[in-house]
Amino acid sequence: MTKRIFSNPHLENSRRSIWDIILWKLGFYNDPVFRIPPPADFMYPIPQTPVDPSLPWACWIGHSTFLIEVDGITLLTDPVWDSYCSPIPLPAFKRRTDPPFSLADLPKIDLILISHNHYDHLDVKTVAELHAFHPQIEWIVPTGLADWFRKRGVTRIRELHWWETNREGHFTVTAVPAQHFSGRTPWDQNQTLWNGYVLETKSKRLYFIGDTGYNPIDFKAIGAQWPYMDLSLIPIGAYAPRRLMKPVHVSPCESVQIHQDVNSRLSLGMHWKTFALSDEPIDQPPYDLYLAMQEKQIPLERFLAIEPGTYINW
Repeated sequence: MTKRIFSNPHLENSRRSIWDIILWKLGFYNDPVFRIPPPADFMYPIPQTPVDPSLPWACWIGHSTFLIEVDGITLLTDPVWDSYCSPIPLPAFKRRTDPPFSLADLPKIDLILISHNHYDHLDVKTVAELHAFHPQIEWIVPTGLADWFRKRGVTRIRELHWWETNREGHFTVTAVPAQHFSGRTPWDQNQTLWNGYVLETKSKRLYFIGDTGYNPIDFKAIGAQWPYMDLSLIPIGAYAPRRLMKPVHVSPCESVQIHQDVNSRLSLGMHWKTFALSDEPIDQPPYDLYLAMQEKQIPLERFLAIEPGTYINW
């Protein structure tokens, strides 16, 4: 049977070959522009407001993993608790920042959003443990990925393609476009889709972007579909070198553009500090976000780069 191959409608080629990786490591893709390092004492300004547990809240676990509570729903995004984001424990893919608490300490989880199948977003050990602890979880996954879960005994799954909606009793989840790619081996490239998601509850709207490059079409279309987002989870890391990463990973400046495109009332940065997958220093993304926010004259409290384990009301 011929496998379905997915693609990005606004990008000719998102795939990077082994040769591209070799050229990257040899310095062919090095950024020519000097990057301003953050001051030694730089900390992204975070409002020192006590968290009210009776209001919707979000906690960053690390990378693209958030624990979120809203209107009686508790959910996770791209849960990864493993020490490595690779099929074998290679030092280059070792976790740099531990999760703030263990899987066993999680509250009851109702819903999990999976953006795509890369190892730093979909971890087999984490999935197995979550399924054992919380068999009631509803998993929302991109088109083509349900079989991966079924082979591991997970059956409460709903596949969504871009612009498809899953309606439950008191919330809806709509899959929206992202500009990325998929694959866990050299032989399954782009055979499953990659999604962002918009979650709507009785009082709030959440946008989980997943992993993406920027284009001026998809995010403006999402902004046209919904007049605002109460909370957006936007990647700010793994963006250097730009010639290599730009098609599939936004820079902090592009992250701020997405924040504006979807009229986000509050955004939280993700996809940084946890795994070192690119050339920028691990503490660079918050500073580049800070500079981008200043350049666009947006109040810093509208887009935060919090530390793992930090809780924020939204």
